[in-house]
Amino acid sequence: MYPFFVLYLMVMIGFMCNGQHEVPCDVFPKDQYIEVGSSAEVVCQTTCIRGKVSWTLNNLPVNESLSQTINSSHTVLTLRNFIHPSATLQCHSAATHQILGGTTIRTYSKPGKISCIMQENPYGGGVPDLVTCSWEHQMISPLKINYTLVYEYSPTVAKAELCVSQETHCTAKNTVMQWTNAIFTVRAKTTAWEATSDRYEVDPYRLLKLNQPTVKVTAFPDYLFVEWSKESYNQRCHCEVKYSKVVSDGAPEVVLRKTLDNNNCPGNAPIENVESCTNYKVVVRCALDKAPWSDWSQEEIVLTKLNNRHVKLRLWRKIAEPEESEMRKVHAMWNEVPSTCQDTLIYTIKKNLYKGDVTGVNYTDILYGNSTCDLAVSHDSHRINLQAFKNGTLLAEDSVYVPATGESLPEVTDIQASTLEGVIVVSWKAPVQPVSGYMIDWTHNGYKYYWKESAYTNITLSGLLDKKEYNITVTPLFKDKTGHGTQALHICSRVGDPGNVTIITVNPNDKSAFVSWNTKSQEECSGVVINYTVFYGTQTETMLNVTVDGTRQDTNLKDLNPDTQYSVYIEATSPTGTSKSSERLFKTKRFGGESSERNRYRTQASALWHCGHHQVIKRGRPPSSHSIIHPRASLTGFTQRKLRKQPPLQ
Repeated sequence: MYPFFVLYLMVMIGFMCNGQHEVPCDVFPKDQYIEVGSSAEVVCQTTCIRGKVSWTLNNLPVNESLSQTINSSHTVLTLRNFIHPSATLQCHSAATHQILGGTTIRTYSKPGKISCIMQENPYGGGVPDLVTCSWEHQMISPLKINYTLVYEYSPTVAKAELCVSQETHCTAKNTVMQWTNAIFTVRAKTTAWEATSDRYEVDPYRLLKLNQPTVKVTAFPDYLFVEWSKESYNQRCHCEVKYSKVVSDGAPEVVLRKTLDNNNCPGNAPIENVESCTNYKVVVRCALDKAPWSDWSQEEIVLTKLNNRHVKLRLWRKIAEPEESEMRKVHAMWNEVPSTCQDTLIYTIKKNLYKGDVTGVNYTDILYGNSTCDLAVSHDSHRINLQAFKNGTLLAEDSVYVPATGESLPEVTDIQASTLEGVIVVSWKAPVQPVSGYMIDWTHNGYKYYWKESAYTNITLSGLLDKKEYNITVTPLFKDKTGHGTQALHICSRVGDPGNVTIITVNPNDKSAFVSWNTKSQEECSGVVINYTVFYGTQTETMLNVTVDGTRQDTNLKDLNPDTQYSVYIEATSPTGTSKSSERLFKTKRFGGESSERNRYRTQASALWHCGHHQVIKRGRPPSSHSIIHPRASLTGFTQRKLRKQPPLQ
């Protein structure tokens, strides 16, 4: 019933027979390892006490029913389904709680969940070249664990050790594996214990990871044709074709899945619904049935051809302001095929005099590859017709109406435009008459135009040049005519920082200084200045500042120290940012310098007065016989009070 106890008892008898009659109290065995979930038996030697014993596991009492007293000196504890990674077990005297002995029990587990991949021979065919297996082992062990991957393909054939690792995976060069069912086990071993996993039996074809396919892509006008080659294993094969545009426009990658039922991995698949004249990247991967996928093939990039069905003309026009001459200039423009297209289209453009339901052709021009054309038309209404040809075949056509000068036509109202994070949001009110849509065109220089059609009374314009002014026109469209355009002018794509601030003048006195500046911008869309802050100070003091309204460009700095050097710079603030001038140095005048000079001139003036001289003393000027200076006159700066033939002030 207690195999360990029987063994222990035999050891004790031998111990006593050797003359060792006194056996101390203790717990046996010491520091044992058991497999997690199994049972452990522990013996408490109680020769040093009388009475029963109790047990604790990690300082918690153990149920008495698990303990069995064998005789007066031995008690056996049986712990079933033991799952603690590590636990301390102690035996106590039930009467005195004295610790009689203790031991540590640790558990170990066997590896599990083995999974393997066999890598195809790089030259194709034959037995797998490499085998890589991984497994799980929930172990935190202070001992070093060595794992051995063992392979067998028949119970009657000797097992082969493929690789040894201290990690839960390993890769081995295959020298023994065959195309029969494979059996794998993993052996975990330390200096204290050893455990072997359950057998993992699997069909080798379910483990085989194929090499990358070799891919070829051919472009046709309507689709791409993808072909790939792969070694055949006479097994059902699955392949995936993944493709996307080289320049992503937010469209997700597309994956085509194809199962090859002919037990052969080489295959092909068409990629339809691709855009014309667009670079696509294509990759392919394959796998045997229920086996891991191969790596994706090397990326193939191919340019699609122009699909004639994709040529959709959309014609628009801009009409120059009417002049006194008999002709008006109309700038016709249409959407062009992508520049990546290697095909050349020929366009035919005609202007027709529009008279109700009757039109007359009076002009034809042929253009090679262009997407704009300037036409001269009279002040009458016209219809411009455009046709696109490829190799003599008509691909598409469109027309647009040109109103007569002064023609009464509906237009949108209340057009609003605002800038938000580099885009312009435009909205408007529809005319009373029903419309089929709206044409919105915009330009930043009056030469290059962009346009877009919308069915709604708002639109967001993106892809704009940074910090540029745009003129935007919204024109309502009707069944066979267009209305008049309504404009939103000088709308910035983004408002930048304020312009550059430059200090113009600094005029210092002894305790003040007058500072003026201006702001110039190198950009069209600089921010409107809300305020200016003038920072000033000496090298040894904290900078002071004064703020003025954005409409002012000068200020007086007060309470300065005489005969002191100061630095000054100006910072302009707008809702979008700030800009700062360069720093400028100035020095205040000496205290009383102006007052002493005024007194000197007042003394000279008084002397001249008493001498009967009618003169005016002014710096850099000759005396005047028409003005006199009273000796008691209050002088400010170099401005004297002029008295014309008046008696002295008393």
